[in-house]
Amino acid sequence: MTLSSRIAFDEAAASARARACEQSLMTAPTRFDAEREIARSLGGQIDETGLASFGFWVPELQDQRVPSGDIFLEILSPTEPLDLTRSHQELRFERAFVPVIRTENHCFACVTGMKAGTRAEIGDFYCLVWRDAEDRWHRILDPLAMSLPFGAFAPAELYDVAAMQAARGDTAYWEALKSEAPHKFGPVSNILQVHIPTATASGTIAGLTRQFERLAARVKAGLALEPSEQIFMGYDAVQLLPVEPTTVYEKGPAFWQESNITDESVFVSLLRPDTTNWGYDVVISGMATVNPVLLETGRPDELIDLASVLHSFPGGPKKLVFDVVYGHSDNQGLDALNGHFFAGPNMYGQNLDYQNPAVRAILLEMQRRKVNFGADGVRVDGAQDFKWWDAAAQEMRHDDDYLQLMADLEQEVAGTTYRPWFVFEDGRPWPEEDWELSSSYRSVIEMQRDGDVFQWGPLTFAHNTPFLYTFWLGKYWRIRECLEVGANWISGTSNHDTLRRGTQVSPKMNINTRLGQTRMEILDKAYDNPAVHVLTYVALPGVPMDFLNAMARASWGFIRNQDDRYGVKVVAEEAISLKWQVDEYAYSIPSNFRRLKELGFETRAELARFCEFLPALVEVTEYDLEDIARLLNATDPQLAGPHYSVDALKSVARAWMDDMHDYCNVTHSFGGLDPAQCAFTLGLREFRAARPWLRDNYGPEDHFSYRQPLEGRTLFTALRNGPDGEQVYTVIHMEGKPTPDLDPLRLGVPGTEGFGWKCALRTPAIGPDYLSGPIVLKDSMALVFTRKR
Repeated sequence: MTLSSRIAFDEAAASARARACEQSLMTAPTRFDAEREIARSLGGQIDETGLASFGFWVPELQDQRVPSGDIFLEILSPTEPLDLTRSHQELRFERAFVPVIRTENHCFACVTGMKAGTRAEIGDFYCLVWRDAEDRWHRILDPLAMSLPFGAFAPAELYDVAAMQAARGDTAYWEALKSEAPHKFGPVSNILQVHIPTATASGTIAGLTRQFERLAARVKAGLALEPSEQIFMGYDAVQLLPVEPTTVYEKGPAFWQESNITDESVFVSLLRPDTTNWGYDVVISGMATVNPVLLETGRPDELIDLASVLHSFPGGPKKLVFDVVYGHSDNQGLDALNGHFFAGPNMYGQNLDYQNPAVRAILLEMQRRKVNFGADGVRVDGAQDFKWWDAAAQEMRHDDDYLQLMADLEQEVAGTTYRPWFVFEDGRPWPEEDWELSSSYRSVIEMQRDGDVFQWGPLTFAHNTPFLYTFWLGKYWRIRECLEVGANWISGTSNHDTLRRGTQVSPKMNINTRLGQTRMEILDKAYDNPAVHVLTYVALPGVPMDFLNAMARASWGFIRNQDDRYGVKVVAEEAISLKWQVDEYAYSIPSNFRRLKELGFETRAELARFCEFLPALVEVTEYDLEDIARLLNATDPQLAGPHYSVDALKSVARAWMDDMHDYCNVTHSFGGLDPAQCAFTLGLREFRAARPWLRDNYGPEDHFSYRQPLEGRTLFTALRNGPDGEQVYTVIHMEGKPTPDLDPLRLGVPGTEGFGWKCALRTPAIGPDYLSGPIVLKDSMALVFTRKR
């Protein structure tokens, strides 16, 4: 059956949608209230009767005075089986146009006979099209699409979301939370932060799901866990770096390329999306669904599968936390959304117009649909960037009302209504120059109604460098803040941002060489430091978070291979990471850096020499690629690599990003994991989980200080008192010279007097036979004692 013969326009249903839209606009208390009601009907949806409904917010058609007779819903259906697991395929799509019912700046269409996608079957594709006075066609893509197999810049697939939700494997988990009032999730005890493309060999959501399925099976069977499995265990929650569609290749190729276009059909060359990205370069359009690059099968069901496995984990469910990015859009978003979404450029690309009622409503609806995949918590990226222009005061203001709306949003999964736990990254007044000094990291906490809203704390925000001497004493004033108000902070120094910033530090600075023999060892231990883990998990309040790449001692950086215009500049800024993360041996492994080797950088030394020249030339030429190429070709002795031209420089930049992405995969580091370190950190996480009161701020009987005089070292001591009478006492050597022989229990810390102390935890460098008494503590060593009063 042809597409045109199986589908039919349901004018009555479309008219009813348009009337409902008009009714909302006329009767809702405010325009924003009306737009929130309307937003629920936008995008492509299919009901239980098989009626497919489509709604679009199209103020640009009003701007250009496009008449209703020139606006249509375009439906595209492949004439041959479409395989989303293939790298490339060329198919003919049948094409049909359906009228729309328009009401000012909204358009609605209802269609019978359309095929909706499911896990097992590919559905029909769609978008809105309009015809100009010269009979040229223009497309409007669906920003609220629930399936984008070819990314945010291609037609969307109509998807059966109800069927996907009905098949989820964690229904019992959600039903157990159902009550008359919406369930409210509170904070977790700790978090594992995961970048899906580097977390498993497959780099997909399905691959991560299989990893947790294997862990669950081994735990259920009582089998011993290997170090590569232990680094995933002991966490109460898993936080994914953003899984939304990101930017695409600036100069192509496009993942959906059309030719031989007629009114009845179109020939499409399809590429499986394969960009590499750290997750934060979003275009806003498509935020309700999943980045197809992360989907092994191309089906968004994979995200629900992961939620189901985590929620069904033996020994207790693991929570799932989404990281959402609504504080900015990459400039590519201008090609995916109409101009009314944006409020002008910023350092990342574009500000969003949060004061536009329709934009405000659509962004919240995107969030609602995304979290309904089954997230227990939400982390909001860059909350300090949610701003609006106050024309009366002639200044930018933070949109705290919008942040409150985000936290108030009710979700529904498996018939259970709930509100997720919320975490905000907010460093205001960042990016002002004095932000490190003046940021309180509590702006959202103090303004939100819920007492369990969290923010990233000062030891978790960017620009933390725990491998520099005096770092810990320099941050001591922030540590004191953690003790007093840190209960609602995310704590820990290893995350996607701090590890990236660490690789950008000049090795000429005052590096703590006691952390390792090489730069790689120093960096690895700085962000997987047993003493820092003890500080985070035992001494400090808040919710600890670890980054998987740091715990695996794998590499990490700013990974993005889509840039054409600024790709060389980005690599110049990242080039210093070669000194921190890649040694001669790592580079010599045949599977590592194969693209750069093919371009002529056969050894690390050859690449390192190029990386010395490139940043300097980017600066002195003010990023003139032709000048950079000419100067690189003039070096004596000649640089390794290709003969340099603008195109060659871009090829090197692309090879760098693709090679670094492969190199950062944590599976490459599994063979070098230290069993003692992995077992210790797992035991530390279990210690914290058994004592939830350690999340609380310090009380009057608690103590934290550093031993004085310093005498060339930073030695922290902490005593905490639990509500059940348990005391936890910690001695932590953060940096510097070894101590003389000292007895940790005889340091005169108030509250530690008397007997009954038992050594509960000791860092791997301290033998298991140590129970108490005099000991020499060295850099990164720590002891934890407990007793019941």
